[in-house]
Amino acid sequence: MVTLQLRQISVPPGHRVLFHDVNWQEFEAILEELGEHRGSRIAYSQGTLEIRIPLPEHEKAKIIIGYLVKILFEELEIDF
Repeated sequence: MVTLQLRQISVPPGHRVLFHDVNWQEFEAILEELGEHRGSRIAYSQGTLEIRIPLPEHEKAKIIIGYLVKILFEELEIDF
């Protein structure tokens, strides 16, 4: 069995890496090690872990949509 550190894995923007046979405890440890403010997106389902790095243009769209939702809530006087 080969063990790699998370810092040894590099995923270019727009790509993904899949890991199979990952248990829940390993998934939680990975989330803790990566921290809250990471550029990657992490998904886990039935023992499969996916790490994706979004393209920069997708991140820009996310920010714009967030601003629009914030403005809408403020105009409708909805607490958020």
